[in-house]
Amino acid sequence: MTASNAVSILNAKDFATSNDVRWCPGCGDYAILNQMRKVCAAIGARRENTVFVSGIGCSSRFPYYMGTYGFHSIHGRAPAVATGVKLANPELDVWVVTGDGDGLSIGGNHLMHVLRRNVNLKILLFNNRIYGLTKGQYSPTSEEGKKTKSSPMGSIDLPLSPLSIAVAAEASFVARTVDVDRDLNRVLTEAANHQGSAFVEIYQDCNVFNHKAFDYATDKDAKLDNLLYLEHGKPMIFGKQRDKGIRLNGSRKPEVVTLGPGVREDDLLFHDESDESMAFLLSRLRHTDGFPEPMGIYYRVKDDCYERLVEQQIATARSARGPGTLEALFDDGNTYEVP
Repeated sequence: MTASNAVSILNAKDFATSNDVRWCPGCGDYAILNQMRKVCAAIGARRENTVFVSGIGCSSRFPYYMGTYGFHSIHGRAPAVATGVKLANPELDVWVVTGDGDGLSIGGNHLMHVLRRNVNLKILLFNNRIYGLTKGQYSPTSEEGKKTKSSPMGSIDLPLSPLSIAVAAEASFVARTVDVDRDLNRVLTEAANHQGSAFVEIYQDCNVFNHKAFDYATDKDAKLDNLLYLEHGKPMIFGKQRDKGIRLNGSRKPEVVTLGPGVREDDLLFHDESDESMAFLLSRLRHTDGFPEPMGIYYRVKDDCYERLVEQQIATARSARGPGTLEALFDDGNTYEVP
C-alpha cells in the first residue's frame, strides 16, 4: 500500500463532531456515545460509509454527535428509513438508535418487521423505562404501578420486554447490556460484526425523570448478585462468590440454586446462543421475580439478509425481462386516467 492510496486509521475522537452534546448532565447516553465512538474506531469503520438513523426522543439526538452520516427521522419510523438507506446502498454500515418509547410504542410495528426481515442493521434501543424528552410520562417498559405525570395513580399496564419481542420477531442477534458496564463495548462490537439484524437493548439511566431505575444493575456491591453474564457454552453461574446458578426444576421452569452439596455445575443451564427457546426463556427473567437479569448475547444465528435477497430478485427479473425503463413502465398499458 502506497502513501497515495493508504487508508488512514481513525481513533475515537475522529468520530466526534463540533456539535455541543445536549443531554442532561449525568445522562447515561454520554457513556453509550463514548463507547460507540471507540467501537467505530476499533472495527475500522469509515465515516463516509457509516450512517446513524434515529427517530424521536433523547436518544435520537445521537446522529448529531457522531462524525458520520446521519438521519434524524420521525417518531418510530427509524427502522423504515434505515431499511431504505440499506436497500439503496447495501455497502453502507447502518445503525438505528431508538428508545423504549420511540421504538416500542409508535414504532413497535416498524421494529418488528425490520427484525423479521433480517435487514443488515444494528439497532440500539436505549431503555430508561420513561419518556424523558416529553418530561417524564410512563413508557411501554415502565414497571406496573409506576407513578408519573401521565399515570398519577400508578400505571396499570404490564411492561413490555424488548428482548422477548426481538426473539419472537425472529431477530438473528439479540443482546442486552448496561450504559456504564464495561461489557457494553464488547456487545456493541459483536453486534457490529454480525451479518443481519442485530438488536441490542441498553439499560440507560435517565437521571432526571427515572434516576436509579437500574441501580441493582450498576451498583458495584449489588450487581454481581443481580446480573448473569452469559457465555456461550458455559454454565449460568452468578453471584459475588460465583456460587449461584440457574437450572430447570422438575416442571422445566428456571430456578435459582446455590452450588454445593447436591448441586453441581453440570446441573445448571448451559448457555447456547443458537437456542431460540432458551433466549426467550432468558428474556423473561426479571430482577423483581428474584432472578438475576441476563446480560450479553442471548441469541445469534446466521441467516440470509433482506437486502441480498432483494438484489437477487432484481437480478432475476432483469435476466428474464431486461433492465426496463421508466417510460416502458408507464406505457405498458396498466395505467388509468382520472378526469
